[in-house]
Amino acid sequence: MENRKNFFHLHLISDSTGETLISAGRAVSAQFGGYEPIEHVYPLVRSRKQVLAVLRAIDEAPGIVLYTVVNEELGALLDEMCRDMNVPCVNVLEPVAGVFQSYLGTTSRRRSGAQHSLDEDYFARIEALNFAMDHDDGQMPETYDEADVVILGISRTSKTPTCMYLANRGVKAANIPIVPGAQLPESLYRATKTLVVCLIASPGRISQVREFREFGSGADEGKSEYTDRAVIAEELKHARSLAAQNNWPIIDVTRRSIEETAAAILALKYEMK
Repeated sequence: MENRKNFFHLHLISDSTGETLISAGRAVSAQFGGYEPIEHVYPLVRSRKQVLAVLRAIDEAPGIVLYTVVNEELGALLDEMCRDMNVPCVNVLEPVAGVFQSYLGTTSRRRSGAQHSLDEDYFARIEALNFAMDHDDGQMPETYDEADVVILGISRTSKTPTCMYLANRGVKAANIPIVPGAQLPESLYRATKTLVVCLIASPGRISQVREFREFGSGADEGKSEYTDRAVIAEELKHARSLAAQNNWPIIDVTRRSIEETAAAILALKYEMK
């Protein structure tokens, strides 16, 4: 009975992609463990007609309303109609924009999707994504010296998704699997300006993930050794030894999300400067 969830409707209205709202809504929802949001996401809402359609949907399923709409008239319409429906409505960016305005002494440009403009940072992220895909799972070792970060780890330590997340932050990341009996490429040791990080996790966690992967693929051959905790413990011992020999930092991802792992790597990268 203690694990029973209470559900509520969460309406996320954006004049852009809605990524900011989704992240904010989920971050706050996670603080209320007994409640689970039913998300209704409305991206690219930029006209009165669209707002009215969204308001009808809210009226059918009342709940919390969060929005990032820079058009003041549309924002006022949302506020007014939600107040009439007696549902809470919050402009997520307005308090933050107010602080910026007060400190900088100027008003915002109020441009929808301004954070997604095709500027230098945007193209840096695209380049980083291409780099991560080209250098996934030990590919193209000859250009590790161009990487900002190289992530090492035994199978199922979340190397690839961490690289992809870092790429979305404009960080060029490559990853190399640590395989028993296989040597790491010589080019890795020549990349002296690149941060090399080793990811580990508990044998139990890795075994669980490997079992799930094998179950999904329908593979049986070699299953016991691949998922055996004693074998995994030896793999981890080898990974720790490699990291210790080369003074590479180790991050335990057992209880970390991809975002938290990436944040730890970025902190290490900052310390290198």
